[in-house]
Amino acid sequence: MRRGRIGDRAPKVTVHNLQRAVRIDVGGLENFAAKALRRCLQLPKNKQTDLTKTREIFILFISDRRMASLHRRFLNQSGSTDVLTFQHGEIFVSAETARRQARAFGNSLVRELRLYIVHGLLHLHGLDDRSESDARRMKAVQEKILAAAS
Repeated sequence: MRRGRIGDRAPKVTVHNLQRAVRIDVGGLENFAAKALRRCLQLPKNKQTDLTKTREIFILFISDRRMASLHRRFLNQSGSTDVLTFQHGEIFVSAETARRQARAFGNSLVRELRLYIVHGLLHLHGLDDRSESDARRMKAVQEKILAAAS
């Protein structure tokens, strides 16, 4: 990591497990997130968002119940979701949803959690998945980063 002005260095990544339903390797996911972040920083900068301007990124694994509360409060939508990303550097991941989705798609839990981490990092970098074409582009970038950082 280069040292210098805040805008010239990569943010620090911290992972916290705030739920008890799903066993999570916090250290392993923190190492993966740091690698994935370095890959994200190699992407072209978005005009509105620049990951290097963020001092620290917090990845918080939470329960479905807490995710549903955040989903309702900030997006006015009911029910849980997999990942919520906030532009100040917070990525909330529902560990229970990740476990369900991993089973449904035949993935390991670790791969599913890594996918959600990369997805959140890409949102912080300014990528969006609201349109079909943006979602395809984001998925392709996610897969490249997952492969490179694993």
